[in-house]
Amino acid sequence: MGTQENEQTAVTGRRMLLGAAVLGAGSAVLGLSGTAKAAEARHGGGGGGGGGGVKSLPKPTIIGHRGASGYRPEHTLGSYQLALDMGADIVEAGDLVPTRDGHLVCRHEPEIGGTTDVADHPEFADRRKTKSLDGVATTGWFTEDFTLAELKTLRATERIPANRPHNTLYNGRWEIPTFEEVLRWQGEQTRRRGKQVWIYPELKHPTYFRKQGLALEERVAKVLHKYGRDRRNSPVILQSFEPTSIQRLNKLVDNPLVVLLSGAASRPWDFVETGDPRTVADLVKPAGLREIASYAQGIGPTLDLVIPKDAAGNLTTPTTLVADAHKVGLILHPYTMRNENPFLPANFRKGTDADAYGDVFGAYRTYFATGIDGVFTDNPDTGLLAREDFVNG
Repeated sequence: MGTQENEQTAVTGRRMLLGAAVLGAGSAVLGLSGTAKAAEARHGGGGGGGGGGVKSLPKPTIIGHRGASGYRPEHTLGSYQLALDMGADIVEAGDLVPTRDGHLVCRHEPEIGGTTDVADHPEFADRRKTKSLDGVATTGWFTEDFTLAELKTLRATERIPANRPHNTLYNGRWEIPTFEEVLRWQGEQTRRRGKQVWIYPELKHPTYFRKQGLALEERVAKVLHKYGRDRRNSPVILQSFEPTSIQRLNKLVDNPLVVLLSGAASRPWDFVETGDPRTVADLVKPAGLREIASYAQGIGPTLDLVIPKDAAGNLTTPTTLVADAHKVGLILHPYTMRNENPFLPANFRKGTDADAYGDVFGAYRTYFATGIDGVFTDNPDTGLLAREDFVNG
């Protein structure tokens, strides 16, 4: 969200891919022309315009999920940079949550006990709390209880070390980036590479934060406006699991917008709070998709909404979601492809090792054949090779 014939072969192959990606990136760094530089300056330091917009991106679009999180701790500049070096078309940088003093930072969740070294900081021991996060009792440390200065004393760690022990090598190397730092990084990388860099931030738990006086939409809009990246063709796609958050953004910015969709039986938390009885199953019906298309340009469904699994975890028959969404003009960027066995459909796994890779190319081929417009992946290098195979037949 296959296994290596033997563990050493897989590790060696992974290192070769990473090395090739870094070498390839180094040879691709170009300078912009004077005209291009002037245009970049008008757009807040680079990355103000995305050319032809979302529709100009390669298809299927390969989106680096939280960067290249199959190889580096997620939502760090190291992970984002590697995703670019590997050739990702878009980098999901990042999941946006607020600090106590109102800054936006990049963490998968506001609870940071599993993605930082906060537990090793005795000065923050008393910040550990249990809160209701979208109806789920969650214990840990929360970004909204820290100032930005305090968060900057922490360092990122691997979120799923049991599956990715190789990523723990990089624990402690990177700090938590702010959204503004990501936008500056985007502009810098666009200038260095001579090619527009795209990012795909997500607004996390907007209803939860609005109740605390830390509304996300207005903060995101203000920062995007500051950097000139709040326009129709700006290379910043905004996403959220809460449809009303996307509707709010639609009134604040002109960026391409995407509604994320989880399991069919689930209800978006804003629906729960407002008493809207609809589930995701209702939203993926033609009427629900038409409504989404009135304020958004795309959907980000879980892969199970594209091809369901049976009780044993094997892929079954594709749904009509791709065709239904395309019929009303929506693009589809499902989530999440990962190389490791536990995250693959059962019929594409090989062996039982939690760190082993399965037949991920076969899984990509099956999902691409449904006509999806792109996919989020923790392993952008694998996704790009899979696209090459698929496009070339």
